[in-house]
Amino acid sequence: MLPGFSVEQELQLDYRINEHIVLIPAGRNHQARLETTVFQPNGPGPFPLIIINHGKDPGHPNLQPRDRFYHMAHAFVARGYAVMVPMRQGFANSTGRYRDHGCDMTANGYIQAEDIRATLEFAREQKWIDADRIVVAGQSYGGLATMALGTEELPGVRGLINFAGGLRDDSNGCGWRSALVSAFAEYGSQNKVPSLWMYGQNDSLFGPELVARMHDAFEQAGGKAKLVEYAAFKRDSHGMLASRDGEKVWLADTMQFLERVGMPTKVLYKVPEPPLPQPTNFAKVDDVEAVPFLSENGKRAYADYLTKMTPRAFAVSSSGAWCWAEEGEDPEARALATCSAKSDKPCRLYSVDEHVVWNPDLAEKAAVTASNTPAPATDNAGTTQLGGTVATTN
Repeated sequence: MLPGFSVEQELQLDYRINEHIVLIPAGRNHQARLETTVFQPNGPGPFPLIIINHGKDPGHPNLQPRDRFYHMAHAFVARGYAVMVPMRQGFANSTGRYRDHGCDMTANGYIQAEDIRATLEFAREQKWIDADRIVVAGQSYGGLATMALGTEELPGVRGLINFAGGLRDDSNGCGWRSALVSAFAEYGSQNKVPSLWMYGQNDSLFGPELVARMHDAFEQAGGKAKLVEYAAFKRDSHGMLASRDGEKVWLADTMQFLERVGMPTKVLYKVPEPPLPQPTNFAKVDDVEAVPFLSENGKRAYADYLTKMTPRAFAVSSSGAWCWAEEGEDPEARALATCSAKSDKPCRLYSVDEHVVWNPDLAEKAAVTASNTPAPATDNAGTTQLGGTVATTN
């Protein structure tokens, strides 16, 4: 077993919501470029805009994949919005260097907010953006940075949304919880834009007691914020926004807030969901022995996969390679990509969510027609949870 083994792959751009990448100037003398994912409806606009800001994964920021917040973007494009998801300096393929101030959470929020401000200024110059109807949202570290941004005069920005905002630092001597409370008190004292805060009961980073302290500090200092504390979400509510099922949690309160600040909420377009493989009658999903090509280790892995959350996908190869992915964006593509990186034979999906999608005829045809590429020297077993709710995101 290689439980930590994962392969980063670039998810395909979704033409259904006009997904594309732009590079936004930022930093000193605008020398840095922010890798920014854009989604938008068809037509010239101008469109109202939401900017969604990412958190920080464990490890080096430049190894962090491009964030898309695909499920949230999908909902906003259907309502006529353009969506921008900027990767801040030093993250993913953005240039510039990652900047932080250690345990000084107030300064961390401010320094990250500079790149959000650069995105906002770029957006307001685009003819296809309605410069007077903008909302800024952020998850985790992006939520902290969004609230720091709210201390500035922000023409056209009508509201801020903080999803599980904060930053955790377990280094020696860092009292990060108190530092976060102090940061939100500072941001509240300078707050200029109304905000909605959403935190879940089972957030692994920011529990209810800490959230209450942060919110109280923000409001007592003069900030304007409505706090929504929702029930436990799956294994960890910190990953709610990246989940396909998260919309059931955030949508209603978010739309009420947007209506209150004068932003549109009506669905204008029917945006089709990405197609999923169709179930087959090959076997029952819980029939471990029916899964082809698996060793005993692979069978144990498939049995473990059956305990995972949906959305989920399991891929196999005639070489004996296998991989599963759960939660996050496009687990089907992630499972296939990681399986293929470990196999010298083609990989195909066996199971998606609660269904077997394996077609032995298609699998045999793929094995005959595909060209084999040398694979990395690894064992034939592994898992990937990239982007899933089991990953810790700051």
